[in-house]
Amino acid sequence: MKLRNSLSALTLLLTPTLAFAHTGHGTSGLLAGLSHPLGGLDHLLAMLAVGLWAAQQQGQARWALPLTFIASLLLGGLLGFAEIQVPQLETGISGSVLALGLLVAVAARLPMAAALGLTTLFGLSHGIAHGLELPGASSPLGYTLGFVAATTLLHACGYALARYLPLATAGLVRLAGAGTAGVGLWLLAS
Repeated sequence: MKLRNSLSALTLLLTPTLAFAHTGHGTSGLLAGLSHPLGGLDHLLAMLAVGLWAAQQQGQARWALPLTFIASLLLGGLLGFAEIQVPQLETGISGSVLALGLLVAVAARLPMAAALGLTTLFGLSHGIAHGLELPGASSPLGYTLGFVAATTLLHACGYALARYLPLATAGLVRLAGAGTAGVGLWLLAS
């Protein structure tokens, strides 16, 4: 029963959209910030995957990966607010979906420096995209609070799914990683 409820909740979380997150948002800073990570498959899957991957780790990596992503996301958001343009940003974001999916699929335990380096790169990419998408009439502070809160929620959902499901379902987490990697490939090809 617990597994069915968890899978039902995950299904509801994943079904709001099948589009990219970069199509524009409303003008409320907080609401726009909350909707950005939830409103696109690329951000949604990458941020869930960070939580899944963190849950597959041991020791400090369990909390260091999500915190590093969020710190990098904030820095990237500031760069985006400053209208710093990064070539091939969407390709980088799609690549992060692919890479994070693969890391989850193989339950990779990289050296801490490598894991944090990748997480930083992915967080910066997503943050820049968020910052560039600041709606014109929105408060940057409200928008930032929104996308950080939504990101934290997605990390926590991924972490909770991987950590608190019965051991018998560990294969499902890896399968979710493989599916995420497949979507990353599809996003890269689009």
